[in-house]
Amino acid sequence: MSAPVLNRRLMLEAPQTVSDGAGGLAETWTLLGTLWGEIRPRSGREALGEAGPVAVGMFRITLRGAPQGAPERPVPGQRLRHGARIFRVLAVTEREPGGMYLTCETREEVAA
Repeated sequence: MSAPVLNRRLMLEAPQTVSDGAGGLAETWTLLGTLWGEIRPRSGREALGEAGPVAVGMFRITLRGAPQGAPERPVPGQRLRHGARIFRVLAVTEREPGGMYLTCETREEVAA
């Protein structure tokens, strides 16, 4: 297996629930750090979203390894942002037994 080319600057973000000032809650995103990764497309399809059709793309993002619990290790429910693109993290695994790289299975949704 060849070494990945980690040439994309990605912002790791975590969801936070805050008061909306009217008795309800709103979700915001907090920046946890900057990571470098490789983004590879997997598959795509069209789906029906809340506001109409959306294009759903599945991507595999490879990052440098980090131990379980480390702040720079993504977990499901977080997201990786590359410019205006947002990739929701679905799963994270070690790419090989040594843990030098992590593989993140992600989903991107874009209004169609």
